[in-house]
Amino acid sequence: MSSDSVPHSQVPRTGRLAGVDFGTVRIGLAISDPSQKIASPLEIYQRRNERLDAQYFQRLVAQQQIAGFVVGLPLHLSGDASPSSIAATEFGQWLHEITELPVEWYDERFTSTMAAEIFQTVKRTRKQKKQLLDKLAAQILLSHFLESNRSPDG
Repeated sequence: MSSDSVPHSQVPRTGRLAGVDFGTVRIGLAISDPSQKIASPLEIYQRRNERLDAQYFQRLVAQQQIAGFVVGLPLHLSGDASPSSIAATEFGQWLHEITELPVEWYDERFTSTMAAEIFQTVKRTRKQKKQLLDKLAAQILLSHFLESNRSPDG
């Protein structure tokens, strides 16, 4: 399964988008400005249970005036699905169901690597770095999506 075979709905081309670096324990979040030109790291959400997670994302949508979500899809280097990409796809579908907002999946194969390279010289504990990496990975994912969405091919 490639990212092309994942069902998705088009996110709007204006309005704030939330970038989601999906994880089973933590979710890194980034947000765009309403014109979708700039992506900024937002926060790390520590997952709890389905009910509390739904409340968190519904509140996030209302507070940040989110128009859609971009969920990172961690594919294998070959472009094939991985267990993580299947879980991210299911999460995105759940996110759509609980918020009624459009969700797109975006290939995130190199975002965590890029984020790790940026943080090599940062002096923080391993746990602090991991949490910052999740936010930064979400920001990189969303930035790449915004750039590709504005291109003539996107």
